Amino acid sequence: MSNPVIAEELDLLAKVSSLLSELPEAKTASEAPIVRELERLRAVILSGDEAKDISALSEQYHHQAAVLSQLRSAGGADQIDRMNPYFAHLRLDEAGQQRDLCLGRTTCIERGVRIVDWRDAPISKIFYSYRQGDEYDEEIAGRERIGLVVARRTVRIEQGVLQRIQAPEGDFTADTSRPGEWNCESLPTPRLGGGEGIALQAFDLGEGASRRLGTDDEDRELRVDKRLPEITGLIDPEQFELITQGGPGFLVIRGAAGSGKTTVALHRVAYLAFSDPLIDTPETMVVVFSRAMRNFVCHVLPSLGLTRVQVVGYSDWAFEQRKRHFRQLPQAQREDTPATIQRIKLHPFLGVALEEYIARHPGEARVEQVIDDWASVLREPRLLAETAERVAPGTFSAQDIAKFVDWHAVHLEPVFAELMGEEGAGAELDPEDDALLLRAWQLRIGPLRANGKKPLGLRHLVVDEVQDFSPLEIQLLLGCMQPDAAITLAGDTQQHVVTHSGFTSWSEFFRVLGIPGTEIETLRVAYRSSRQIVEFSADLLGELQEDESLPEAPREGPPVELFRFADRGACVGFLAEALHELIRSEPLASVAILTPSRAVSAAYYEGLERSDIPGIRWVQDQAFSFSAGVEVAEIEQVKGLEFDYVVLVDVDASLYPDTADARRLLHVGATRAIHQLWLTSLTTPSPMVEGVWHG
Repeated sequence: MSNPVIAEELDLLAKVSSLLSELPEAKTASEAPIVRELERLRAVILSGDEAKDISALSEQYHHQAAVLSQLRSAGGADQIDRMNPYFAHLRLDEAGQQRDLCLGRTTCIERGVRIVDWRDAPISKIFYSYRQGDEYDEEIAGRERIGLVVARRTVRIEQGVLQRIQAPEGDFTADTSRPGEWNCESLPTPRLGGGEGIALQAFDLGEGASRRLGTDDEDRELRVDKRLPEITGLIDPEQFELITQGGPGFLVIRGAAGSGKTTVALHRVAYLAFSDPLIDTPETMVVVFSRAMRNFVCHVLPSLGLTRVQVVGYSDWAFEQRKRHFRQLPQAQREDTPATIQRIKLHPFLGVALEEYIARHPGEARVEQVIDDWASVLREPRLLAETAERVAPGTFSAQDIAKFVDWHAVHLEPVFAELMGEEGAGAELDPEDDALLLRAWQLRIGPLRANGKKPLGLRHLVVDEVQDFSPLEIQLLLGCMQPDAAITLAGDTQQHVVTHSGFTSWSEFFRVLGIPGTEIETLRVAYRSSRQIVEFSADLLGELQEDESLPEAPREGPPVELFRFADRGACVGFLAEALHELIRSEPLASVAILTPSRAVSAAYYEGLERSDIPGIRWVQDQAFSFSAGVEVAEIEQVKGLEFDYVVLVDVDASLYPDTADARRLLHVGATRAIHQLWLTSLTTPSPMVEGVWHG
């Protein structure tokens, strides 16, 4: 073996595997001491001895119960995965003595094996905060450690076999066709910004016919499961610093698309759960905006050792809570609510009006009073107009308020008819009413309830894509928190696509929530997409770009290209040929054909299906497969997701006029691409993409 890096890693794995094979199976921890302690605590609490601190005893009881539940769900003590024992390797030199240390998902330090759980911050900080060749000075286990990082590498081990090594010396991949041989690629020098050559090129069909999706680069790893690459070993120092911020209070993470906001938020939960078993319980809730992201996060958390954390799509959670707290109200939801009605219901001023109305009108703390509060506010023109003008002057006209009141004068009648026992009244509620009703409950009655009458209290809350939530919805969630809870908010206002949500800016958002002086942590490196895609996506934003400088993009890729066609049939034929070739050369690639509307999705799906594209899928209701293949979907469905290849189709002036909403929408679509981005246009391209760069 000529390369010393490969030889060293093969020797290390052989040594670790041999030592692990000699270790006895881990013994299952006994439940008996925990059960006895629970029985003792229960007896003391039930005795009613007023001299005892019942609050402290209850906290001890819940803690022991959580430990017991965790023990039973795990089925035994954590055991090292002998087929994949670690994902990173450090070699440290302290006072002239070198030692090897590995990072994995379970700690095992026995008989010469040194593998530590990545969540064990004192030692893992060296891996995440320093690079090969750096000197470090850290306090570990109560004493100062000074040394040099001699080697820092990430590895991929499958079924006990070393498959890949990533190190400053290069990227080494085992050659599956030639056992014992390795392919060695030099890692490219990172390019932070810049922009040489042509990043957007226009072709007619004749010129475009020779273009292809895909690459011959061997350093791109294609995975069958598109949901979770090995990311724990790739966390950078800035991300690690955010992950290890413990304790109560707010952590607000802002960052460009693909900078790792969701990664940091989820790893922070895993990090906190390492030292507090109560974090990995239903008292921790991750709230996402879409069902697609909910499916993604549900798949990620178990790989981080989290099995009991709640993951909810906000709209589904709010609907279920509203049904449980207001059983007498109709369950049917209206699907054709006018945009103006939605905007007003989600705007912060309506939350202020609701709060002031309840404060001014004393009433009993019961559900009937809450319903009356809610309905009264929606039909109070003077209160609404005065509050809107005070809180958001000029945002809504007198005519807007009048239409809002008239709408509810008509549509609340069937609701009260059903409450009075009239069947078949056809009552429906707007989806936005869920938050208003639940917030009114909190203001009039108190905390929302879990099962029975127990208050709903969360210890940790994560909200992803927070810019697409209204302040009222976030207020509702914050009202479900225990004292001294930890709250992680992650978002990017440049990807703000829900235009009626009421989110305007971070400063205004925090002002409405009553969170003074909250510091926003910004991630500045865009890891998902290539430099070419990052630069193109930033140009799409134009004046909407929040930072003067571009996000750093360490990876190069093919140019972003625009293809123009005379009609959709020609575009479908061109894409079909390119996709057939891509599937033959890269069968594990994931491709998204992103469209501006459901009707356009139907047209491209039907055309490509007739072209015999293998396994093509038309995604509806965000049911993405997270697997290799070609999926057709509207851009609105893909927030937070990523694909190896993205084609934005029908990027025409008529469908994407030069507006803030269209700019953000195209930005979201473009930043889903990991490696290569194409655009197509029929007739006249959108002014946002025509002439962005000139060749």
